[in-house]
Amino acid sequence: MKIPAIYKQKKPVFSLEIFPPKRKTNRESLYDTVAQLAECEPDFISVTYGAGGNIADNSTCEIAANIKKNYGIETVAHLTCVNSTREDVQEMISRFQDADIENVMALRGDIVPGEDIRREFRHANELAIEIQRTSGDDLNILGACYPEGHYQSDSLDSDIQNLKYKIGAGVRVLITQLFFDNSAFYDFLDRARGAGITVPISAGIMPIVKASQIEKTVQLSGASLPHDFTAMISQYEFDPKGLYEAGTQYAIRQIRDLIEHGVDGIHLYTMNDPNVAIRVWEGIRDLL
Repeated sequence: MKIPAIYKQKKPVFSLEIFPPKRKTNRESLYDTVAQLAECEPDFISVTYGAGGNIADNSTCEIAANIKKNYGIETVAHLTCVNSTREDVQEMISRFQDADIENVMALRGDIVPGEDIRREFRHANELAIEIQRTSGDDLNILGACYPEGHYQSDSLDSDIQNLKYKIGAGVRVLITQLFFDNSAFYDFLDRARGAGITVPISAGIMPIVKASQIEKTVQLSGASLPHDFTAMISQYEFDPKGLYEAGTQYAIRQIRDLIEHGVDGIHLYTMNDPNVAIRVWEGIRDLL
């Protein structure tokens, strides 16, 4: 099923994100995780692209296809372009089509400092154009957005203008970068709608339940940290059990507020932790 059709059928849409394990030997454990995540009754699961965007060792297509086939859950396969040739992208599109994958998340991908990058695709909208040109109507395209602006953008308004380019390139659903301050999301949503962006926008939420996530995830995301969040981190930074519980509850409160304000969808970044995902789902299921 094409993802936009899901948004037409229900509100809010509830989706999950997982990532391929670095080692192929851990593939079966990922499917054990998916089996547990299926308890959350997600409307779809997105699968991130392989490290470095190397198609030779990329398992995104296989995992997304297996989830759809074996668990009956619709999937979205991520595709990045910053380190890909046009031939690489066309090869992956062909693999997606052969695997009966109908939905692709078009992303530029992270630029690693010091590494050479290819110049055939500079932005996600250029990738979206190539997907649409190559696949026709076979693949539906999703894209990313940034409630507080992309870190390389001059301003939030210019970033929203870039979103309009993505929509023009064929993107039909947007999923946000993680954020912790709902007021920033509501401001972004007002600006986006005011600029004429009408496609569904799902809010991306990541529960922070481990101290290691604070530096690796929070700082790298560039998301602003509201007082309630920083107070939680300060109180439980050296209390793993306390942080696990507090971080889960923070995500639940955040999502409940978003749903009560009429958000199109919730996209939960699971970090392949089914226990946290299930606990969050249990805390919001009455609103889904």
